[in-house]
Amino acid sequence: MAEISVDRKSHTVQVHGVVAAVDCGRYVNPETIRAQIEGGIVYGLSAALKGEITIANGRVEQSNFNDYDLLRINETPQTEVHIVQSTDGPGGIGEPGTPPIAPAVCNAIFAATGKPVCRLPLRAEDLA
Repeated sequence: MAEISVDRKSHTVQVHGVVAAVDCGRYVNPETIRAQIEGGIVYGLSAALKGEITIANGRVEQSNFNDYDLLRINETPQTEVHIVQSTDGPGGIGEPGTPPIAPAVCNAIFAATGKPVCRLPLRAEDLA
């Protein structure tokens, strides 16, 4: 679940909070799980909000982190991670934080504006 706001003038989105739940079966270290989910959320938000790859003269223009914008610490939302207690066998926890964040943000944008998001990364002109 993502809590967002949309600036009506600039048509930009700010993600204020994220609540995530994960069931990875039995686990040993809950802090590692929280860190993995939080990191996946930041990575997914970076892609959804800023992750545009542009091509000029047949070449990708972004070559490294200096010209590929990522979420900065001051842009990172408050995040709650809830770990489901389970007696199932242990499962993986490396990727589950990344895929659901973009749809959660898009659903929140639709709830706030009534406009469906049809492409990523988010663009101000799509929210105008």
